[in-house]
Amino acid sequence: MQNIEMMKEQTLRKEIGNRLKESRKQAGYTQAQVAEMMYMTQQQYSRFENGVFELNYQQIVKLCQLYDISADYLFGLKIF
Repeated sequence: MQNIEMMKEQTLRKEIGNRLKESRKQAGYTQAQVAEMMYMTQQQYSRFENGVFELNYQQIVKLCQLYDISADYLFGLKIF
């Protein structure tokens, strides 16, 4: 049971990462530019887009504002 939950979590992180990457590109930013605005290194930000690290709520809010997207979209709850 734990393995299934772990796989679901990994899949969700990857889907969120894909939406972040797509939103960043649509907004015309590079990873380095976003990382600077988020007060982190490009490598740290890259890990979010690759689904390696989870975002905290403050990061979610900031990225949604930056990319002009909803948290519902980011989490795959609604497709716009």
